[in-house]
Amino acid sequence: MKKTLHGLLTLFMVLVVQLVFAQEKTITGTVVDEDGLPLPGVNVIEKGTNNGVQTDFDGEYSISVSQRATLVFSYVGFASQEIKVGSSSTINATMVVDAAALDEVVVMGYVSKKREDMTGSAVQISNETLQQTPAASVDQALQGKVAGLQISSTSGTPGSTQDIRIRGISSINAGNDPLYVINGVPVVNDNLSQDNNGNSLGSSTVSPLASLNSNDIESITVLKDASATAAYGARGANGVIVITTKSGKAGKTTINVSSYYGFTNNAIDGPQPLTGAQRETLYYEGIYNDYGAEYGFSRDEAKQFYEDNLGVFGRSYLDWNEQGRPEGNWFKAVQNEDAPMQEHVISATGGGEDHNFYASLGYYDQEATVIGASFDRISGSLNFTKDISENFKFSTANTASHLYQNGILEGSAYFSSPHTAKYFMSPLDQPYNEDGSINLDTGLPNPIFITRNDVDETKLTRILSNNSISWQTPIDNLSFTSRFSVDYQVYNYKTYNNRILGDGSETDGDGYVISRNTATYVFQNSLDYGLYFGNHNFDLKILQEFQKFRRNYIDASGNNFAVDGLTNLAVAGNPTGAYSDFTDWAVASYLGTLSYNFDSRYVLNGTYRREGNSRFASDRRWGDFWSVGAAWNLHREEFLKGSDFVNNLKLRASYGKTGNANINVNQYQVLVNYDANYAGAGAGYPPQYGNPDLTWETSRTFDAGIEFGLFQNRLTGSFAYYKRESRDLLLDVPLSMTTGFSSQFRNIGRMENQGFEVELNGNIVRSEDFNISLGGNLGTVKNEVLEVSKDLNGVEVPVTNSSTSYQRSASGTMVNEWFMPTWAGVDPDTGVDTWYTDASRDEITSNYNNAQRVYQGSSALPKFTAGLNFHVDFKGFFVDANGYYAGGNKVYESWHLYLNQTNGYISSVYNGYSTLMNRWQEPGDITRVSKMSNGGEPWRYNTKYLYDGDFIRLRNVTVGYDFKPQILEPIGLTGARLYVRGMNLYTWVKDDNLQHDPEVDATGFTSITTPPIKSVVLGVNLKF
Repeated sequence: MKKTLHGLLTLFMVLVVQLVFAQEKTITGTVVDEDGLPLPGVNVIEKGTNNGVQTDFDGEYSISVSQRATLVFSYVGFASQEIKVGSSSTINATMVVDAAALDEVVVMGYVSKKREDMTGSAVQISNETLQQTPAASVDQALQGKVAGLQISSTSGTPGSTQDIRIRGISSINAGNDPLYVINGVPVVNDNLSQDNNGNSLGSSTVSPLASLNSNDIESITVLKDASATAAYGARGANGVIVITTKSGKAGKTTINVSSYYGFTNNAIDGPQPLTGAQRETLYYEGIYNDYGAEYGFSRDEAKQFYEDNLGVFGRSYLDWNEQGRPEGNWFKAVQNEDAPMQEHVISATGGGEDHNFYASLGYYDQEATVIGASFDRISGSLNFTKDISENFKFSTANTASHLYQNGILEGSAYFSSPHTAKYFMSPLDQPYNEDGSINLDTGLPNPIFITRNDVDETKLTRILSNNSISWQTPIDNLSFTSRFSVDYQVYNYKTYNNRILGDGSETDGDGYVISRNTATYVFQNSLDYGLYFGNHNFDLKILQEFQKFRRNYIDASGNNFAVDGLTNLAVAGNPTGAYSDFTDWAVASYLGTLSYNFDSRYVLNGTYRREGNSRFASDRRWGDFWSVGAAWNLHREEFLKGSDFVNNLKLRASYGKTGNANINVNQYQVLVNYDANYAGAGAGYPPQYGNPDLTWETSRTFDAGIEFGLFQNRLTGSFAYYKRESRDLLLDVPLSMTTGFSSQFRNIGRMENQGFEVELNGNIVRSEDFNISLGGNLGTVKNEVLEVSKDLNGVEVPVTNSSTSYQRSASGTMVNEWFMPTWAGVDPDTGVDTWYTDASRDEITSNYNNAQRVYQGSSALPKFTAGLNFHVDFKGFFVDANGYYAGGNKVYESWHLYLNQTNGYISSVYNGYSTLMNRWQEPGDITRVSKMSNGGEPWRYNTKYLYDGDFIRLRNVTVGYDFKPQILEPIGLTGARLYVRGMNLYTWVKDDNLQHDPEVDATGFTSITTPPIKSVVLGVNLKF
């Protein structure tokens, strides 16, 4: 039977080959504008497929297609063209400014569409735009480029993760990160710096995107509405970011060299710590305030009172004065000023009649702006396409990288972090001894010794391989593609706290290691069919996809090390723990997309996805996700054709259902944990009350917009409105205590996000030698929680943020709205802090315990984000600049709670901010800082430290020169660019009281971590 089947398959393939007559061939050509000037970056796409390239700096292109193919040329601001290949091997095109101003091809992952044929909201960012931001992780380059895309840095340590939100927050307990798709394949992009339970390691975060070399990326597309994201089913609710890597260009091999070197510093240094003299002043003043009335001495007598009571207060200030009042500048001691950064990349592309390739090798290295932290990466890529027969084509895109991050403690162990130590360390202590050795006799552990002797390192090796084979069937415009992709990651983390000083001093050193191997496999099979007759155009895609995720995890710890130089756990005299785990999940899906347009005027798009996810019980695993969209290209109508004023005008609308399945595995199951030391003996116990009815959260999104191009497309833009309702939110529901559990996870909540988005771009001056353009975008989001869970009595149960009790979500509030007592100011008569007793603000109290927590009408989520970009070029010289704005939110200056308190922790134990010098001193003083006291005042969360989060940042400025071809030809170059680029050169903060960097993560709390950096680099791009 097997032999018979094998024979039939062989016969079938022979017949197929005989039927195939469309020869693959390589087409080359040049694309110019009406003045004959070459146009770089023009999209050249084989119609009905994802096969496409872009023209190079000289307007040249090369692409392998069949003789029956039709090439589509598209470029922003110009009319698209369709040219049949036929027998010609050279096809040149002249682009004409016309109605199809926004007709570039947008890569959306599974499919590519001309912008004219899109009914949803998507923005595509080119490689040239990405290169304007020198950064370790490519997602940092997206800030300010897309309306409705909110990006904030969790840390300025190189390689750290970014908090990214598309059109706000759609979930309370499930994930809010967008889905990432690389070359059409969904990938997992979790923060690496966490244990298997998702708990932070307290170290610098590491983003898997930091493994990618931005030079290898052709474009990034941000998909925002259901029409664009429904194809990704239960993972599309938070938006999708599609990354497309560069492909080869057939023809003469060209080599590109890109290199830059520069220096970095903090974008905002933050508050300055108290000097020794300032701290001494506050200390004596605190004694006067605490004991002056009781003992009747004056301010001048406070010092004598201190000296007379050394047994109570200690000798610190007296000894410091006897030593000559030396100032310990810890702020400067831990700074790594002018930290170097560099990147060097070489790439090559070329090919012949039946093949093309792209290959690259890159190296990136950056030191952090604080001692003890750095990041480096080496990466390589090889993308290759080969016509293996007349109608079969093989393509492979491969990336391999290895990154190393020498991190620091940023999320815990405060006194061992150089960032926190620069504020907490007493200015009476010196970083170094007189002989230049590190001073170990300090009140808190010396961070210089800690960073030199502790270990905190992350290593990630990642391989991404995407392979496909496509068959152009004998039926016109019908093709079949089979794809296999793997994302393999090997992650190793190691931390060691030295034996002498700091967190490991009491255990003779302690160590902890993690080893985590992750593999994600994706299998796809798809059919693409195009039917074109008269003015009717149909494009159909049917796809089957299976994704499998597997992760092996192990960690171990130990202490009692013999010497600091040997930090492997094998040397630990006392192993303290070991843990291993295996996690897997799978997603199976079937997808269909249908696009129709009539004469490119009326467009209808539909998407349907049937998806099953192993995270849910067997009878809850499958769900349906869909979208419908319509568009009307008015500029194609007779009444606008030939208009000199309106060159592009499109109305579009869409509605659809997407999902969010970003929850932990096994949430639906009743599990049993086993602990070998549970209450002194081995035992099994249920850790959760599983819910077999759990299913994905769903979002229903309406999106409508208008796109336009005016004055020969000198002014282009769009305006959109969206409304997204998230349903079936996963929330804890209270249970009867008779169950043995306090709550159970259920699909019960609802919330809503809505807003507007605007994009404008204007070519103010457009000529051969002189061009000026200005553009910008604005996005708004209004969030409201519609429903949360109720207790057994039917009373609503507000959802408290798992990371802080001072943020809550309830019906009618924002998600994670600030919830805390309201500060009423410092009493000008007594100098003490006061608070409103309740939300009415009718009564004020100086007793914090009498002040109720109330909703503050604000959250950490920015209500407004905006970007502004500017370009000018003149005879080869050019200037590019762009800025970013975020606002309408409140951020909490959490470290003020510790370092801006007028108590004994500041004056005699740790240190504080220099803003304490603005404290209240006598009746009538109007200030935000209460009077000084050396007593132990408790830390109190209240709106005193809740500030406006609005800020504007000058994100990038590039000044450069493109050398003329006639200058380069004698030295063998075909292109050269020299530039100077600055990043985060200036930051404006609305609230003067906010002293740390306002760019905070999604929690809304400022952190004393590495702040965002500003950098200046000198770079060169060469083309051979």
